[in-house]
Amino acid sequence: MSNLFKRTKTLATIGPATDSEEMIDQLIAAGLDNCRLNFSHGTYEKMDEFIGWIRKAADKYGRHVAIVQDLQGPKIRLGQIKDNYLDINEGDDIILDYALKEHDGGLTLPVQYNLAAKVKVGDPVYIFDGKIRTHVQEILSDTAIRLTAENKGFVNSNKGLNLPDTDFGGDIFPEKDIRDLDWGVSRDFDYVALSFIQKAEDICTFRRMLDERGSQAKIIAKIETKNAVMNDEHLEEIVKAADAIMVARGDMGYEVGAEIVPIIQRKLIRMCREHAKVCIVATQTMSTMVDNPMPTRAEVSDVANAVIQGADVVMTSEETAMGKYPLETIKEICNVINYVQDHAEITPIPQDPQSGTPDYDAIAEAAAKIAAHVEADAIICQTASGRTARAMSAQRPALPIYSVTPNERVANQLSLFYGNRAYVREFSPEFGFDLAKELVENGTLTPRSGRKHVEVVIVSGDRDVAGTDTIRLRRISI
Repeated sequence: MSNLFKRTKTLATIGPATDSEEMIDQLIAAGLDNCRLNFSHGTYEKMDEFIGWIRKAADKYGRHVAIVQDLQGPKIRLGQIKDNYLDINEGDDIILDYALKEHDGGLTLPVQYNLAAKVKVGDPVYIFDGKIRTHVQEILSDTAIRLTAENKGFVNSNKGLNLPDTDFGGDIFPEKDIRDLDWGVSRDFDYVALSFIQKAEDICTFRRMLDERGSQAKIIAKIETKNAVMNDEHLEEIVKAADAIMVARGDMGYEVGAEIVPIIQRKLIRMCREHAKVCIVATQTMSTMVDNPMPTRAEVSDVANAVIQGADVVMTSEETAMGKYPLETIKEICNVINYVQDHAEITPIPQDPQSGTPDYDAIAEAAAKIAAHVEADAIICQTASGRTARAMSAQRPALPIYSVTPNERVANQLSLFYGNRAYVREFSPEFGFDLAKELVENGTLTPRSGRKHVEVVIVSGDRDVAGTDTIRLRRISI
């Protein structure tokens, strides 16, 4: 059962490959911590089915699993291609026309966004995840542009386009996202992921949209555009405005260049740790497992490096949404995380974590030092809002953090936090210590070798005084 407590968490995209109650049950039993529903695909009816299966499996295994609603954002896509296939040759002139309703098989293609209103001559346009590289040659009309293909390849219906040098002027809330958000609010998602973030103001605008709808979901900012990573100060403002960051390495690679992505990943993990924000490393973590039952050594190293850098979460996309081996993928990632966390230290950061609440930070830092000094078996966080657990997680202690809260939503949201496993219990002054005794009794919490007692550090506060102000060291005899 060691996979059930990994300090670095897993987040899997649910899709056709995992479209059954049995498979989702097996994934969560194998160590999957959180689930992502990609609203670029699927119907509301199917999403409802996924939500039901996830919640049922979580209850079955006594777990709290965050469900992430990932909005499509202004992802620019081709329309329907005749016979769903078209060959492209180097030097071909391709016309993208927003007004075209039906493709006739030629090189004039429908597109789901009016690029003529945004692009400039010379702008690069990468089609189908960069498989076809082009530049804008001419603005033909109010709805059409002409491109020239720079390599041979093919396209299918609805494939995405990346335009790294085109300024879309903050146009990141398409009508589809608004509809999906309104539906999602009625389903009470734990997190909402916002695509193609350009600047911190985008997150502030989106937070107001959530507040207006009465949603308590946390915001994940997906970092994938050139504008978002243009300079460190700009990037850090985005980190500070969001609740969590997703290093969306796929689109980012086409936007800024693949060679830059590892450096941006390290910066984002460091910034998130410094500001006590969740950091999710996403895209192609084990992409060869879409078709193969084993990962490559390079993919294992990629996941291991994310763990060593201190990421909160490693995420799968196609591997679990479309691949042949979704269960094997989760098992492999869990194996890597468990081995690395037991054999390597987390990379230190230049400054102490600052969660925005200095008193919480001070208490958490002191608790982590006490736990290390006395060789505690676990840290227990009593938390109502999750802020105590957030500050404690940011310290990256090398032992489990068990959080206890009276709030089901908070417990779900904490499942993305590094090192954290949450429990819902009715509030009492001693419900942290009561949880520790319960975990000892059921065998979840065991003493270090040679000891006949379990040692826990409990971080708490007076419920009548907003804040965390107490650290207690407690022993439980076996």
